[in-house]
Amino acid sequence: MGLLIFGVIIAVAGIIAAVSMKHSRAAVAGKVIGVVGFILGAVIIVTSCFATVPTGHTGILTTFGKVEDTTYEAGVHFILPWQKVVNMDNRVQKLTKDMEAFSSDIQEVTLKYTLNYRIESSQAQKLYKTVGVNYATTIIEPKIEDAVKTITAQYNAENLVSKRAELGDKIEILLTESLSSYNIVVTGTAVENLDFTDEFTNAVEAKQVAEQNKIKAKTEQERQTMEKEEEFKRNEAAAQSAAKVAKTEAESAAEVAKIQANADLEVSKIQADAAEYAGQKEAAKNKALSSSLTEELLKYNYILQWNGQLPETYMGTENVNTLLDITK
Repeated sequence: MGLLIFGVIIAVAGIIAAVSMKHSRAAVAGKVIGVVGFILGAVIIVTSCFATVPTGHTGILTTFGKVEDTTYEAGVHFILPWQKVVNMDNRVQKLTKDMEAFSSDIQEVTLKYTLNYRIESSQAQKLYKTVGVNYATTIIEPKIEDAVKTITAQYNAENLVSKRAELGDKIEILLTESLSSYNIVVTGTAVENLDFTDEFTNAVEAKQVAEQNKIKAKTEQERQTMEKEEEFKRNEAAAQSAAKVAKTEAESAAEVAKIQANADLEVSKIQADAAEYAGQKEAAKNKALSSSLTEELLKYNYILQWNGQLPETYMGTENVNTLLDITK
């Protein structure tokens, strides 16, 4: 609108200068200046009737400051001289905010929070009408501060360190919900430079050292216990092996004794069988001999073995006569 007024002023001044000058050398120069001024003013006026919308922006048309229902995409657009186009950035933008918060155990926390966002291009007109172009300062920064402080207060200081990712996710969810009503889309967030007071940091470091020493001691104890268990297993395996060997030796000795006993039994049986056989054979021999002996044969053998001397003592006469009577 200011450019239009400026152009009109220059054009009117040029017309006045061209008309009011008399016919003289100076008047000719004045007329030329007046014509040039008129042309320049006309160019300015015409230029003010065009508006350019850059890529990644939405043009909001206003008439004397009133927001119209018409919006423009990227490009050059013709407007009335008393109208204006406000460009709203639809691209992903970045906002970083340094701030302080408190944990649930009242520990002061300093952090840097980064938000990537964009506005809904189809709702840019509404955002401009309700908030304006300074929506980042008016809406987003207070929402970031409120979300960060609200979620941070749900964790104690120690958990803020160990659950940093969870903290960031919860803040992002809360921001997404609160900014969606303004047609602002959250595309990414990050919790950066999370820091505490020196006293708390030293206490955490001391605790971590104690935890590490505890873990180290536990690991050493587990190692020694494992070694003892392995040694016990080795000893137990050795004892089992020795018992198995002793059992095997005992079983072998018993088997050998059994075999020896069976062998002795077999030998005894064989010997008994042999003796029985020998007895049977001798009996058969004696039987055969006894059956073949006759009184005449006995007398004959007696005579063969007699030395010709008679016994000096006799138990009776019957026996003497029997022995000497070879004819009987």
